[in-house]
Formats: sequence, C-alpha cells, structure tokens
Amino acid sequence: MAADGAGTEDAGAPGGMTFDEFEARAHAMWEEIPDAYKAGVDGISVQPQAEAHPDRPEYYTLGMCFTEPYPSGYMGPDSTRSIVALYHGSFQKVAERAPAFDWEEELWETITHELRHHLEFLAEDDALEGLDYAMEETWKRGQGEDFDPWYFQSGLPLAPGTYRVEYDVYIEQVWQEPAFQAASELEFEWDGARWSIPRPDVLGDVHFIWLHGLDAGGGWVQLVLVKKRGMGERIRALFDSGPPELWESEAEPARLGDAPESPGPDDGRPGRAAGGPPPAPSDDDPDPDDGPDPDEGPDPDDDPDAPTGEPHG
Repeated sequence: MAADGAGTEDAGAPGGMTFDEFEARAHAMWEEIPDAYKAGVDGISVQPQAEAHPDRPEYYTLGMCFTEPYPSGYMGPDSTRSIVALYHGSFQKVAERAPAFDWEEELWETITHELRHHLEFLAEDDALEGLDYAMEETWKRGQGEDFDPWYFQSGLPLAPGTYRVEYDVYIEQVWQEPAFQAASELEFEWDGARWSIPRPDVLGDVHFIWLHGLDAGGGWVQLVLVKKRGMGERIRALFDSGPPELWESEAEPARLGDAPESPGPDDGRPGRAAGGPPPAPSDDDPDPDDGPDPDEGPDPDDDPDAPTGEPHG
C-alpha cells in the first residue's frame, strides 16, 4: 500500500506517533482482528525505515504483505505463510506532506489492506493485482454485472486518491456520514483546476458520480464517494459477503479556481504500448461530450432535474 509524501524525521502531523507508539498501536490493532482472518499469517513486523515506491519515488510504501508458499497439494493457510510489514518512516514522510494525515486511520487501513492480499493469495485470485483486473471489473460494471466497486483502486495512481483505468479517471473521496450530510458542495481537483458539485442526497457505501464536461483523456472522469466506517463496523464488514450499497449519479462541475499541481488528461493516458488509442469515432458513435454510452454510464437524455443518486442494480 503506497501513499504520497515528503521527508521529515519527527512524528509528522499533529497526532503523529513515535516508533515505539506506532509499534505498540500496530500490535494492538492486529489483536483486534479475529483469528479466523489471520490464518497463515505469522504476524506483523514494524520497521523504522521509509520505503520509497520503486517506480514513483514521490510515493512511499506504508506496508507490504510478504507471502511464501510451501510445497503442498493445495493452497491453504497450512502451506502458505505471510508476514505483514509496516514502515514507520513511510508514515512520517506522508504525514509531513499531508497535515491532516490520520495516523490511526491510515495504520488500520494499511494492516487490513495487506491482510486482504494474503487472503487473496490463498484464494489463488492473482487477477486482483493490477490494471487488468480493474479493466475487467470496468467491463462488468458497463454490462450491468456484479463487480468489485473498489476496482478503480487497482488502476494507475495519478495522485493520492486519483486513479486511471485506461481512458477513465476516478477521484476518490472518503466521507463519514455526518460530515457528508453537513456539506452542501463537494470539491475536488482535476486538470489544473478546483471544481465543485452539489452534494448528492445519498452517500451509500460507494457512490460513483459521472462528471460532465471534464476531459479524462478519452473517457470519463468520475468522483467516487466511499463511506468511512468506524473500526468496529469495519472489522465486521471487511470480509462480509453481503453486497455493499452502490449508487450512481451525474453532475456538471463548476470551476472554483486554479490547482496547478493537479493531474490532467494526459497523465498516465495509455498509448500504443497499451494497445493504442480507442478506435476512430464513426457517425454512429455518440459524442463523448454529450454523455456516455448507455452501457457505460448515465443516459445523456435523462431529465437533468431528476433526483441525483440512482441505486445500482
């Protein structure tokens, strides 16, 4: 699990942790996770160093799941052992860059994120890694099939919380229900500008908002609202087989000002190495500026005055 950051040697943002505090809190969180979900994991290892991402040095790896299968006739916790590594120095680096960095929240996110990698390995679900998986889930969503609503997180990171999957861009925002209901507008950054849209009525667990009029570099820009859960609720929901509450809506952003450091449509856009650009449009193709294909998003002829937030079936 990686995040954006810059250098510092202290505990970082207010509420930061020393190494000893970080190590103690990490082990306490580990004990809160039911043993059934930790089968095959030998524990956590807290390291003091910062681990820069090998391909993007401005990003730091907060944690890693190291897994080693042993010879066996089946793939299970008795033949597959993992250890979760956490990097205190990486947390320091990211906290320096982000004053609102929540050490407690990010530590829990990192532990559970890496634990999921172990469980995915046990399930032999290698497709959960990488862009191919995100593209497959995008296709399922467009076809109206069941899909992983967090698929976009497997895309190419353009900035913290911003991902590209081929020609589409996803800007993720995490909200607690009270803060969401208190907001009248939602703000985000894209293509050198700050933008705002009216808050939709419903947060749900994951809410995709198709943003009209923004250039994604060939596809759509979507604002993805993700509900932030309390720790106890998230322990129960982490491996819950019940479907999440999904919503889709659309909005037309209003420009608020400049954001020169924000990513734009040319960042991470695939070229010939990824199979080339989309086919040249024909007279039968809809204008991308007028709305998405009905199989890929909202109908551009929908009543703009209709209530926002349509449940995804």
